[in-house]
Amino acid sequence: MNRALRRGAPVALAVASALLLAGCAGGGTPEASETPAPTDGPAPCFDSKSGPLSDAITVDGAFGEANPTATFDKPLTADELQTSVVIEGDGDEAKSGTDANIIITMFNGTSGDLLVSQPAMLAIGDTTTLDPFRSAIECQPFGTRTVTVAPAASLYGDAGNESIGVAPGDTVVIVADVVDEYTAPALPTPGEWTENVPDITFNGDAEPTVVIPDVPTSPDLLLKVIEAGDGDVVQNGDQVTVNYLGLNWTTKETFDSSYARGQAATFGTGGVIPGFGAALVGQKVGTKLAVTIPPALGYGEAPSDNGLGGQTLLFVVEIVDTARG
Repeated sequence: MNRALRRGAPVALAVASALLLAGCAGGGTPEASETPAPTDGPAPCFDSKSGPLSDAITVDGAFGEANPTATFDKPLTADELQTSVVIEGDGDEAKSGTDANIIITMFNGTSGDLLVSQPAMLAIGDTTTLDPFRSAIECQPFGTRTVTVAPAASLYGDAGNESIGVAPGDTVVIVADVVDEYTAPALPTPGEWTENVPDITFNGDAEPTVVIPDVPTSPDLLLKVIEAGDGDVVQNGDQVTVNYLGLNWTTKETFDSSYARGQAATFGTGGVIPGFGAALVGQKVGTKLAVTIPPALGYGEAPSDNGLGGQTLLFVVEIVDTARG
């Protein structure tokens, strides 16, 4: 499913593709530092540096729109991150602790092929975001376009990501438009889930055991608090760290699991499908819950490439931490 540009990525809305995420389709571990533990606040902005490779790239196309072009000598080979400013914005700085709307476009530096181009919401100063993306966007004025060259290993580990055309040893070119500050959208309010709740057992660091009853799907967004926490309350717009298990209600099959990856996921409440974000807001850290999400608050009514469009989803969630976005 779609995820954010983070280590241990979460169930994200279509703001960023799983193709951009370490530990997903590529299966490797990025050579950047291990996923840090959640902290009480954002980190200082990433110390990005330009270099001759990033300086030599020409980027064309309207700012803030998908599918800009990047012109560079091929094959491009980079051993380290380099980030250059293509368009210098005149807006407020995307400071650490804020969220920003970004247009991310990626090219294979060996072939020049376009890999992906789409909008993303990223938290500035979030150390769970992969270093190439932090280098591309942090503490830039809104209205800025940057171009970054990154070894594929800094994104996908030594294995690369063959499923999107990134081989081991390739270099990835990232064009990032830092558009404006992100404002969390209003979220629906879940109803209380009192009937046909699955039988759920939490198993520590292992995946919860879930038995979904053989009943029709609910048309409503319903929430069941299994165990109430006593920590900070999650607010809309927070960066929330969770462990979660996602299942298709009809097929009873698991489609995503932070437990299986062995690391919790961190994301903004507005950076995930609406039903998932709505289930978190108002809950306390330490809470364990289940939420059933109808298609309209998940991946939409129409069929989708990830197979989740038109499907009612079940998420089993444990809230680990929250921080103001």
